[in-house]
Amino acid sequence: MSSSYSYTESSAFTITHARHMAAKVATDLKRMQRFYGSPSDSDIADYETEVTELLKAGYLRTVTFGFRRNGQFIEPTLRYTAQDLADGANDDDPGKLRASADISGATFYSYLTYSAAWDALNATDRDQFKKRMPYYRNGAAEPAVNGHLIDDRTYSSGGRALNRSSVRSFS
Repeated sequence: MSSSYSYTESSAFTITHARHMAAKVATDLKRMQRFYGSPSDSDIADYETEVTELLKAGYLRTVTFGFRRNGQFIEPTLRYTAQDLADGANDDDPGKLRASADISGATFYSYLTYSAAWDALNATDRDQFKKRMPYYRNGAAEPAVNGHLIDDRTYSSGGRALNRSSVRSFS
């Protein structure tokens, strides 16, 4: 007598998965606040909500948080890129933010880009979604990076990931 067994795993990305990853972003931002004074606690909470909702809906492509001087992101700036996972990935601990960058003359800034799923929505659905978010984001040119981006962390859950890159200055 022969037997055959099969096992299928299906995982739907849930709000719990999105919250897990967004909490790591919030922890990074809290560390940035501790070292550099920005963003505020209320802004961190709002960014966490925004990232959670965008991840859950599948609308996030990238979000960048950091300091901008002369129209360019400088160190310390963090960029998160959303992606689906083919296989499991690291789920790193947040942190490892440099504490000694020169932010004189810079202001805190965030910039977000949307996914192809967002682009597939009609204008009314996009506007309704934006109105539910803590920030109503509209068209602005993406700031350049003064330096280069280094991939340094991956936050993952439920078959999706946020890859974190940090801006490093050329000097």
